[in-house]
Amino acid sequence: MSWIGKLAGAGIGYWIFGWIGAGIGLLLGHFLDRFVGRIKRVGGRLLEVQQTFFETTFTVLGHVCKADGQVTQAEIRAAEQIMTQMRLTKGRRKRAIEAFNRGKARDFDPDESIRRFVRVCGSQPTLLRVFLEIQIQAAFADGQIAPAEREALLRIAHALGVSDADFSRLEALLAGHYQRGPGAPTTAAALENAYQALGVTRSATDAEVKRAYRKLMSEHHPDKLIAKGLPDSMVELAKERSQEIQNAYETVRRSRQANT
Repeated sequence: MSWIGKLAGAGIGYWIFGWIGAGIGLLLGHFLDRFVGRIKRVGGRLLEVQQTFFETTFTVLGHVCKADGQVTQAEIRAAEQIMTQMRLTKGRRKRAIEAFNRGKARDFDPDESIRRFVRVCGSQPTLLRVFLEIQIQAAFADGQIAPAEREALLRIAHALGVSDADFSRLEALLAGHYQRGPGAPTTAAALENAYQALGVTRSATDAEVKRAYRKLMSEHHPDKLIAKGLPDSMVELAKERSQEIQNAYETVRRSRQANT
């Protein structure tokens, strides 16, 4: 317990108003000490969330990429791309690589890692979803998710409290980006991905589609995510997810306009 505010308040109060002032100053100093203590606890908690998010992101990333027995060059490039998007310093990039390599190790325990992650970050469901999105993004590095990787991702999703339906929505959101170019899905498949990414069906009204879109954009707003504990370095990733949500909405909106 800090006595700095109490002592300072009592001293200043006594100097100005005597013993009555000292009592008032002591009381005000008490509230100041409590306020400062709360700020320190909140700051320490936020730092713990950020460090845990960073560490677990890359260890689990290594585990997911190794789930099918090997880590491909495409997956390594995907992990490196994430590091580049995060604009990591040389030191933090080294830490990220070390964490990724620990996750690849045969004796790595993903369940324990996820349990600790949930203990620290579980009060912020949006952070859990962003974490899972990053894992799915890396798994899509080869253009599609291998069965063993999808099994690992589903196990992680369940440990995070993410339902199969929400997992499918996140998978569709990322598929809209990683399945473009040669071998890209048909227009119909792309539209289906867009609806699934927004979490609505084709039968949804325009108002329901817009409401789902706005909800997702709000959840992925970088400033809100940082306030909840997303490391500053991951702002670019949050912006990329927002762009994917925007793309999904525009795909649905254009389709509906063309059919009116």
